[in-house]
Amino acid sequence: MSEEQRLAAVERLAKAREARGHDGSKSVHPLLLEQDDDSPIHWKKVRVWVKEIQSELTSMKAKRLSKDTKERHEYQILEVYLGNLKKFLESSIWLDMRYGRHREGRMKTVVTTMAYFPCGRPKRTVGHYYKDVGVYTEEMKHDDDRIYSTDNYTPDPRQLYEQEEVLEDGGEDGEELWT
Repeated sequence: MSEEQRLAAVERLAKAREARGHDGSKSVHPLLLEQDDDSPIHWKKVRVWVKEIQSELTSMKAKRLSKDTKERHEYQILEVYLGNLKKFLESSIWLDMRYGRHREGRMKTVVTTMAYFPCGRPKRTVGHYYKDVGVYTEEMKHDDDRIYSTDNYTPDPRQLYEQEEVLEDGGEDGEELWT
């Protein structure tokens, strides 16, 4: 079969698969089929990454048994990342802290179930994503420390907060005046 005939056959086969509705999603976990197309780890993107990384690993085969530890380490990192990508397609669970073809993105932690201290204060970590507040920042932590009066926070007595107000006579809110 000549090169032109082979390319024509590949094209005909692709058209036939498309007509049947075959998009390669049979071997993908059902939860991944519900993802948005603009997701950074959409299953179609991950499949492309798998193919590219597999071809890169075959070209790096000499590095696998290299005496240079950096080369071996580079090969092993890529090999583990490839395994994690394959596991993601099977189970819909992302096992790596990085994503992207060259591992350029960094995953964020999403908290789905809240935990609380005995006093009722929610346990939160700066940099994590929470459904009720979004990404928890240092400013939010500072406000929580002020509200729940933890030992880490020493309030400035001269600073007024939204809940406080100074009355004209200097008394506190709700205090009866002597006449």
